[in-house]
Amino acid sequence: MDISQLSFVWHRGLQEIAAADWQRLAGRHPMLDYTFLRAFELSAAVDHQTGWIPYHLTVFAGAQLVAAAPCYIKTHSYGEYVFDWSWADAYEQAGGQYYPKLISAIPFSPVTGPRILVHPDCKSAAALADAMLTQMRQLCQAHALSGLHVLFPDASSANACAAADGLRRQGVQFRWENPGYADWEAFLAALSRDKRKKIRQERNKVAQQGVHCRVVSGHDVSSQGLALFYQCYCHTYQRHGSTPYLSLAFFEQISHDMPAQFRLFIASQDGEDVAASLCVLGDDTLYGRYWGSLRDISCLHFELCYYQPQQFCISHGIRYFEGGAQGVHKLARGFTPYATCSYHWLSHPDFHQSVARFLAREANTMQDYVDELEERSPYKA
Repeated sequence: MDISQLSFVWHRGLQEIAAADWQRLAGRHPMLDYTFLRAFELSAAVDHQTGWIPYHLTVFAGAQLVAAAPCYIKTHSYGEYVFDWSWADAYEQAGGQYYPKLISAIPFSPVTGPRILVHPDCKSAAALADAMLTQMRQLCQAHALSGLHVLFPDASSANACAAADGLRRQGVQFRWENPGYADWEAFLAALSRDKRKKIRQERNKVAQQGVHCRVVSGHDVSSQGLALFYQCYCHTYQRHGSTPYLSLAFFEQISHDMPAQFRLFIASQDGEDVAASLCVLGDDTLYGRYWGSLRDISCLHFELCYYQPQQFCISHGIRYFEGGAQGVHKLARGFTPYATCSYHWLSHPDFHQSVARFLAREANTMQDYVDELEERSPYKA
């Protein structure tokens, strides 16, 4: 493939890209699905008002779409889960303007996956990925964006970023793995005695409060069920003094457009629905995304956001459950740490070098943290 013959095109929304063409590149990752990303745009969760401005990159060989990247111009750092507030402060104290910046990411989703989407038949994938990253950095230079940030890339996209001299930032999340447990008791048997006891106590406490849980797929979820979930979601944000990122329209869109991937876990007490959590189902991974509760019920968060999805994975042969960002408390519930990363290019050369030095120091601290977490495994030796 002759890179010089390709056309690089920027788009102000997925509506400018054919859904079937995007899907051929995105594969089967549910949160790179055209309908999932488009739901953010249709519900106005990402637009000029929210500070997530869609600006997707595509690459064409003639009329054929051969590569793409989900990109957004950001006017803040909310909803990214790779925290660069201190960089913004330092940049602006030095007289610069950190925002806007360019990111390649899934909005509001700290989920690892492809960021450089290349057609599976492409025989020059590495060269094409490098050319795309060059286009992204050139856009930053041309439009006075402070830099490019590729968040939570999978191994292939991370390798492309590393080859293009991106600054790697190491992160860590917690994931639960199902090696093929026969049932819930088989999972508990694999844990150390104190962790097994703790989980049983927490689940018993929920049951003793008269709570019952059920799971509903997108095919079966009702408008009342969605409204209940959204009420719970908003209530929990408000209790913590925050504003929800997403509207009911977003959840209605994904439940309608991707029902096979939509799973709602609902808790009831005394016959009344009082809490719900939403997960997105991939081929081998269940992704925990959002939750909320109308009542303060002890241990309900653990039951609805961890134990119910874990049990679902065991029942359906799902290999992994990702319960969202951060949360060292997940160790006690059977989760183990795994590495995540992001890559960064700062447009100002001196600031780029300053960030490089910061990341070198941070990497040592992060590795010590990961080593400590691994020593605290919840499983039997």
